[in-house]
Amino acid sequence: MGAEDHTPHETEYRDHQLRFAVLGPVRATRGDQALGMGSPQQKALLAALLLRAGRTATAEELIDAIWGEEPPEQAKAALRTYASRIRKALGPDAELLVSESGGYALRTGAEALLDLNIAHDLATQAEKAASGGERARARELYNAALDQWDGEPLAHVPGPFAETQRARLDEWRLSLLELRLDLDLQVGCHAEAVSALTALTAGHPLRERLRELLMLALYRSGRQAEALAVYADTRRLLADELGVDPRPELSDLQQRILAADDELAYQAEEPTPETAATVTRPAQLPATVADFTGRASFVADLGDQLAQAEGTIMAVSAVAGIGGVGKTTLAIHVAHAAADRFPDGQLYVDLQGAGSTPADPGTVLGSFLRALGTADSAIPDGVEERSALFRSLLAGRRVLALLDNARDAAQVRPLLPGTAGCAAMVTSRVRMVGLAGAYLVDLDVMSPNEAMALFTRIVGEERVTAERKSAMDVVAACGFLPLAIRIAASRLASRRTWTVAVLAGKLADERRRLDELQAGDLAVKATFEMGYGQLDAEQGRAFRLLGLAEGPDISLHAAAALLDRAPDDAEDLLESLVDTSLLESAAPRRYRFHDLVRLFARACAERDEQPPSERDAALTRLLDFYLATARNYYVLERPAERLVDHLEATGHEGLHFADHSASIEWLFAESGCFLACAGQLASGPTLRRAVDLLMATSALAESGGNVRQYELGANAMKEAARKAGDAHAEARARSVLTGMHLATGRFDQADEEATAAGPLGESAADPISFSYALNDRGLVANYQGRHLEAEGFLSKALASFRAYGNKPAEASALCNLSRVHTELGKTDTAIALAEQALAIHDHLSVSMRRATTLYALAIAQTTAKRLTEAERNFQEALDIFQQSRQRLWEGMAYFRLGEVQLVAQRPAQAAGLAEQALAILRSVGGPWRRANALTLLGRALDSIGQQRRAQACWREALEQYENLGTPEAEDVRGLLTPTAAA
Repeated sequence: MGAEDHTPHETEYRDHQLRFAVLGPVRATRGDQALGMGSPQQKALLAALLLRAGRTATAEELIDAIWGEEPPEQAKAALRTYASRIRKALGPDAELLVSESGGYALRTGAEALLDLNIAHDLATQAEKAASGGERARARELYNAALDQWDGEPLAHVPGPFAETQRARLDEWRLSLLELRLDLDLQVGCHAEAVSALTALTAGHPLRERLRELLMLALYRSGRQAEALAVYADTRRLLADELGVDPRPELSDLQQRILAADDELAYQAEEPTPETAATVTRPAQLPATVADFTGRASFVADLGDQLAQAEGTIMAVSAVAGIGGVGKTTLAIHVAHAAADRFPDGQLYVDLQGAGSTPADPGTVLGSFLRALGTADSAIPDGVEERSALFRSLLAGRRVLALLDNARDAAQVRPLLPGTAGCAAMVTSRVRMVGLAGAYLVDLDVMSPNEAMALFTRIVGEERVTAERKSAMDVVAACGFLPLAIRIAASRLASRRTWTVAVLAGKLADERRRLDELQAGDLAVKATFEMGYGQLDAEQGRAFRLLGLAEGPDISLHAAAALLDRAPDDAEDLLESLVDTSLLESAAPRRYRFHDLVRLFARACAERDEQPPSERDAALTRLLDFYLATARNYYVLERPAERLVDHLEATGHEGLHFADHSASIEWLFAESGCFLACAGQLASGPTLRRAVDLLMATSALAESGGNVRQYELGANAMKEAARKAGDAHAEARARSVLTGMHLATGRFDQADEEATAAGPLGESAADPISFSYALNDRGLVANYQGRHLEAEGFLSKALASFRAYGNKPAEASALCNLSRVHTELGKTDTAIALAEQALAIHDHLSVSMRRATTLYALAIAQTTAKRLTEAERNFQEALDIFQQSRQRLWEGMAYFRLGEVQLVAQRPAQAAGLAEQALAILRSVGGPWRRANALTLLGRALDSIGQQRRAQACWREALEQYENLGTPEAEDVRGLLTPTAAA
């Protein structure tokens, strides 16, 4: 990165030692050392001199600035004393303060920096960047300018001059913030802007530009009703306060929102030669193969179809054919050739349609939206909403999407751009007849000439020309299938001592079924027999056993466990397989199979792995590795939690982690792999271990990570345990499902699972599932308003946890009892119960569970109006939740902080926090918690005079509550009725 890419405060500003600050408390620092600037009046003198930008101020001007119309009798003497003390404090820089004509001046400039000057410099550069179309750069510079503020300007400085300047600097900061927020909307950060704008409009209710930005931000976030409500609130407020109508720009925006004006949608920045380097565009196409051969007619046809996207339609081409026929290679080659027609980017995804777990369209859309610059907080929850946002972002842009290896048309439809100028190419093993309007291509094997050309390019002209008949025998034995030809030719190219005839002879001798390559999946199996036959015994075993594992890929340590080899030895094996092209290196120390190679490897394992029990043993070792590692994660995250003593024994010690950060990273990075493994082994002798793996990684349910896969696995395990009559496994599977349902606000389902888990756990003598069933039933009862019933369940759970010495679980039950007592109005005992729990966690040094305890304590403190303590505890809990990547709890902490602000009669701050909570809870936590956040937001907005927008929030919350059938619906109806009547 060159110097021109840095913001100024990162380069020339950082080298200055002496710094002055007025955009907050008045300070002077030299390096990291604070210089004592004395009394408030002495700081008032320093501020007055700093704000004159080096110009001389007379004594009279300075006296008036510091004391106004009532200066002390010895004002001039005091002034001289203050000046002398400032010089002394400045030390080697004392000469900066000069006496001139009976007055004083402070020269900063090159020798010292003033935060106000830095802010002006940055703001000027931001204005120039914005004028030049560099919106992202301008936004960065405005943020840097705003970062110069450190609270109230000239904080605690007395005098009329300071008071005037304080108001001026506050107004300037607000203007800069308006400009930055405007740029937020221009670069697509509308969802993030809503929170800040909500708070700002509360603090500056008559500032119409802020209202205009808020309306636009809400509209672009899919909240049209709220956007229109903002206008209605503004119109009423202006009429009541000033007797005027909204300015024309605001009224025009309201009409455009009513008309759903397409031009209001977010418009991506058009790249120009000057700004193209700063525009982020996805370029996700995999590398094209250097030796691409043949397929000229297909290349031409597909290129022509993509060219149609330059007109008025969105082009879709679907390439179908058997595995190994070269669909992906062709599509990537065509996409690269056409890339210049799609200057706004190229998206790529492997939809894994040939495997047992095809990619979820919602997950794919999430990755596409992030690639297009959408923040996580702005990505909606459902597939339809994500698809709509995806199409909106592509409106007016020219983007190519390559959707590789699709299962069916249903998987593809949500991923299509849908607007003119964009295009999509789809590859699949099935014909996409259900994809309306698509240009269908059936890709067959290569012609003999094309096959020979590909073989020759890899092997070399000289060797092939010398043995042309043998070369034709090879490609014919491969069935003219491109992937088979590539493997065979690569083997020959890497063995210089072989002749072509040697390879042809090997194929003739060992592949008597190669004519079957023309029929379905057998073609793939026969093709890969060639590469498989060249492996030595140890390589072959590794290839076969690795193919048994489900999951998107596999880490080195997981593979080592599966193979029962030391990691270094396993790495040598895996890298040797990479060299044969039978295995891919997904990333350093991570490996994956092409889906067709995986099918072949499994077929080899079924045929060649002897004794057959070794297949089960290998997968069991993999499960043991994941469970042991999950146990180690759990011990680190929840020390002293007795669950680890009741997990199934494993034959592997698993990975050990240096710190919490490493353990959390493992949990999220490996979740797709270990959940696939658990689902694969959710039966027979490994069922209990699979269930325990889910129990030990239950943090996923609260984080929003792989939630669907987690829930599917738990349901499958529950059914398998029920059919096997295994009460122990069924109880734990139901316990896992209970936690899932609690995290997503599905309380009826949670109660059903917990009610069944309790007796099952008791009959199996499993204290874990039995105790947690009582605890979970108490949680559900409390959520549903059955507080006395909840108290009974939780008291029994507490006794059970104590009976088998589970201190962290005891603390959790105490927290939950505290929540119940809060609801029952017993705030003193609620606080005492939470403090008991906190004492346990402090003794055990449990970070995450300490956070949930602080959360419960703060709820009780809020009810008791001990708001300072509550805010402090919620904030500490929030910090821990963020470090632990617990998105659900992070959202709830923002929600609770908003409640504290509302009780403290700070509705503007409450509205901002409710918006932050809502941004998170729209993607995790389920509709019940989203409705809670909407209700709080409505209360806050109502308190700051934005009644129409409050109503819009309450109506949305009411719809959610009514759909769920929860008692909160009646409370929200009560909120709506008097407001509507008014």
